[in-house]
Amino acid sequence: MGFGVNIPFVQHLGFELVRFEEGQSQIDFDPKPEHLNSFGVTHGGACMTLLDVTMAAAARSVDPDMGVVTIEMKTTFMQPARGKLSGKGRLMHRTPTMGFTDATIFDADGKACAHATGTFKYVKRLPTGPKSANPLNVISTD
Repeated sequence: MGFGVNIPFVQHLGFELVRFEEGQSQIDFDPKPEHLNSFGVTHGGACMTLLDVTMAAAARSVDPDMGVVTIEMKTTFMQPARGKLSGKGRLMHRTPTMGFTDATIFDADGKACAHATGTFKYVKRLPTGPKSANPLNVISTD
């Protein structure tokens, strides 16, 4: 199962999309030595990326043709993240333009390691050619 879009950073980290349906997502991550901190556990930045992508996938799962961008994210670290990790996310509420989500990272023993809530803005994906990229259309409130 793929993400439906090319996300080079996610590919670089080796995230595996396991569930992507009905406002639910699961992404598995087997951290490599370069993803660890000086204590030998998964770096907080890698955990936050897993949470962010897991929540974004949950938001997108109800409308895969739309993209989402992170507006806000709050993360709580509960214990060190060791070994293979699984991020499980859900879309709690959706408006026409915003998705409100949460996600939890579990270690190989099923213990919760980190939790996040996030707000995502739905954005329309525009087709691009092989040598072009469309900029993100941002509406300013200024």
